[in-house]
Amino acid sequence: MPCRNVIFGSTNSIMKVVLIAALVLLCGLNGLAQYPAASISNGLIEADLYLPDATHGFYRATRFDWAGIVSSLRYKNHEFFGQWYDKHDPMIHDAVQGPVEAFDPIGYDTAKPGETFLKIGVGILRKPNTNPYRFSSQFDIVNGGRWKVKRKKDRIEFTHKLNDASGFSYIYRKTLRLSKNKPELLLEHSLKNTGKKAIATNTFNHNFFMIDKQTTGPDLTVTLPFEITNQSAGKNLIIFEKNQLKYLRELNKGESTMEYPKGFTGDRIEDYNFTVANSKTGAGVRITADQPLSAFMYWSVPTTLSPEPFIKVNANPGEKFNWNIKYEFKSKK
Repeated sequence: MPCRNVIFGSTNSIMKVVLIAALVLLCGLNGLAQYPAASISNGLIEADLYLPDATHGFYRATRFDWAGIVSSLRYKNHEFFGQWYDKHDPMIHDAVQGPVEAFDPIGYDTAKPGETFLKIGVGILRKPNTNPYRFSSQFDIVNGGRWKVKRKKDRIEFTHKLNDASGFSYIYRKTLRLSKNKPELLLEHSLKNTGKKAIATNTFNHNFFMIDKQTTGPDLTVTLPFEITNQSAGKNLIIFEKNQLKYLRELNKGESTMEYPKGFTGDRIEDYNFTVANSKTGAGVRITADQPLSAFMYWSVPTTLSPEPFIKVNANPGEKFNWNIKYEFKSKK
């Protein structure tokens, strides 16, 4: 039944309310079901993912890598991700969920208006004008490459192949895999440069945690592997205390934090090690990687909090660059 042009005729008012409620629920479910999706499980963790699709995909904007959008991840009755924003639109730059990643643009600054630049995980995009690059902008996709998805019970492998006359070409593989008999999610990456131009960029993970859908506030603490050497910019909302980020109160609608904790060296693998814990529900997650932390930012709003760690990605023509990120989920209850 289509979710429009529905006529209830002479149905009594109570029945109309019931039917309308049922129709709203059905239309909402149909709205979610219209996007290509898949689920994985290892017996401990269950996760739902949206799949890349240029026509029907859940996310079709140009900021984030299209692979690995996790709409839900459950462990011991805890939820770690979800829709943190009010309304979904596939073309909005941050209408995305889960531990999503983004790559800095390559070739944007040297491209003239009308020429192209590269965003790994999206494709070749057109530069519209002389304005500085803004991640919130939507760019025309000139060459979206080809996506291939392989599914198994406990993992999904995404392959993005891009061949372009600009000289930028690659084979990018990203696998989301649940470890056997462990509450772990692995993000395994490889980027092979098959083009004529070198690829040098940074990638970061926005994370978008929604631990048990609790409002961002004092029950949520972020622990870093290094002692923070600067002060918080948002002292009325959040403070730095040795190696932790702590909230002074719950964030209200419209409030946000944007922090730049210092104290890491920029070349140590050990500095990529973050823990987010919910003291009220007992849920937590630790994030580590096998590449050095090159930069770090921290952002939050009432519905989500986001440690944002960066990694440098470099691959000359013919070379392959690999990196992996691990999520260890915890429950004290």
